[in-house]
Amino acid sequence: MRAKRTSLVHLIYFSRLTLSSDVQVRTGQVGEITRHAQKKNEFSVITSFLLVEQNFAAQVIEGERTSVHETFNRIFADDRHRDVQICEWREITKREFVNSCRSTIRSSTTDPHFAKANLLPMFQRGTPKASSIHALALALQAEEMSKQGIDHLFI
Repeated sequence: MRAKRTSLVHLIYFSRLTLSSDVQVRTGQVGEITRHAQKKNEFSVITSFLLVEQNFAAQVIEGERTSVHETFNRIFADDRHRDVQICEWREITKREFVNSCRSTIRSSTTDPHFAKANLLPMFQRGTPKASSIHALALALQAEEMSKQGIDHLFI
């Protein structure tokens, strides 16, 4: 029996960022990207999680097929990203992320999660695994929600 097709998809991509090498400036730039994406994503009913490590970005984007496609096209055309590559594009039955756009930069507080995922060597080779990006985003979301006293999602 064939599975019923759904229009809900998730896309995972990675890219090289053309942001400042200064940590404080880069943090501000990522914050601006997040604020802008949050507005666009809310309008398009997109949920996403953006990860930034050194000059690399990876993001999980969830939503209706057309909205995800339009969102990815905007990212692909954005001059702050280069060498944009899709790692995974697949149908999903339910969303796993709760925010229209959440971002996390590797820092001393997030380092244990980033170190466990070990994405940097994969980014540098241009071969990150979608499963590693996805697992890191979920772990960071779970930790953030736990700090807020939320122990599970009703999505």
